[in-house]
Amino acid sequence: MNTLLRSLCLPWLLVPALAAAEVPAVAVDIPPVHSLVDRVMGELGSPDLVIQPGASPHGYAMRPSEAEALAHADAVFWVSDALTPWLAGARESLADEALQVALMETAGTRQLAYRHGATFEAHAHDHEGVDPHGWLDPVNAQAWLEAIAKSLGDLDPANADAYRRNASQGQAELETLIDELNERLADARDARFIVFHDAYQYFENRFDVPAVGAISLGDASDPSPARIRAIQDRVAEFGVKCVFREPQFSPALVESVFEGTGGETSLVIDPLGVDLPLDAELYPQLLRRLADGVVRCASGA
Repeated sequence: MNTLLRSLCLPWLLVPALAAAEVPAVAVDIPPVHSLVDRVMGELGSPDLVIQPGASPHGYAMRPSEAEALAHADAVFWVSDALTPWLAGARESLADEALQVALMETAGTRQLAYRHGATFEAHAHDHEGVDPHGWLDPVNAQAWLEAIAKSLGDLDPANADAYRRNASQGQAELETLIDELNERLADARDARFIVFHDAYQYFENRFDVPAVGAISLGDASDPSPARIRAIQDRVAEFGVKCVFREPQFSPALVESVFEGTGGETSLVIDPLGVDLPLDAELYPQLLRRLADGVVRCASGA
């Protein structure tokens, strides 16, 4: 009888152990963060994306499926409240019991202050605080991989070694990528370009390819006439020949800013990888695309 009872009870005794070994459900804000978390999770799973590719992270209305993913998440990784201010309320109401990690606040993250004015002069005051586009520095991404692995390992100790191993491999891959991009950009340091909005300084700073100015204050605002004049003056002063526009915004604004200045090459880049496959390769592909744009600008292609 004792043997029979043990055989009947054994499956129920195993339930808590099995539940504890389940891979955490994870929600993330933007595609680059999805890519980094996907790299850490590897074959164990994949995160849910809250903000769909092509949408602005600065203001977004979640679909029911995205709200459900947030509500069911054991962990939420996002860049910062400065990038997605609307997400704070959603996290508080839907994911209050989840582990929440603002990646811009994690150890080892390099933070840059917002640049000021259309041409980044020190006396203007468009924005105050930390520029939230920190994922465009791959050294930050290396730190984020470690933070993601530690957080997931705390939630899921049974797979902690796998998370750490995947993060370490991802960090090594990014180190190789940094070397690759430095080599590719070595002859493009003198590229003179204008960006659509000031989202790229972490990439510019890491690889020493500074933009000359930004047309728009943010991806949700149109430039003022004074800002347009400042950009046009900058184009003339530095002989700027390239403007980087973003695929989700009409090229008409870019064309109107440069109307009559002559000879500018319009190239398409974006800080989110809006049309890249949503997987672990999105992040390195995104940085390679940014480097491609700068190289094309420098070569006049």
